[in-house]
Amino acid sequence: MLFNFPTALWVGAGVLFVWLLVLTVLFFRLSAHYRRLGIAGAGKDLKSVLEEVLKSTSEGKKQIENLLEISKRIEREGLFHLQQVGLVRFNPFAETGGDQSFCLALLDDRKSGLVISSLHSRETTRIYAKPVKEGKEAGYSFSEEEGRAIKEAKKLK
Repeated sequence: MLFNFPTALWVGAGVLFVWLLVLTVLFFRLSAHYRRLGIAGAGKDLKSVLEEVLKSTSEGKKQIENLLEISKRIEREGLFHLQQVGLVRFNPFAETGGDQSFCLALLDDRKSGLVISSLHSRETTRIYAKPVKEGKEAGYSFSEEEGRAIKEAKKLK
């Protein structure tokens, strides 16, 4: 009776058998692939390996966010650090030789800071400091040399 099946039924059964064979091969290859992934995860199953990957990804994201906050804070604080320096040497007195005197401008990103002036003569050296606010005088007028030192500092930025 088995040999009395119509030809179409035999063909259909053959196609289903081939289809089942292909699916079985694909399943075993996929299963072997997942087992290899588990072996790479120190003998853990795939679910544990993937959970660890997700956990480390989440921790990495938190660390990156933390580093971004630290970077922004450092950038904000950096605006108040000395960033511009200008130095002018000069001779304030005709009777002394050389440019022994100087003006040193130390400014932050907002062009605020101070100007230090040193006036050297044969008998003494005097040092003065004046505040600078936003690149301008803050309570004391600047000498020509102090103004040049501030301009030199501003050129750097």
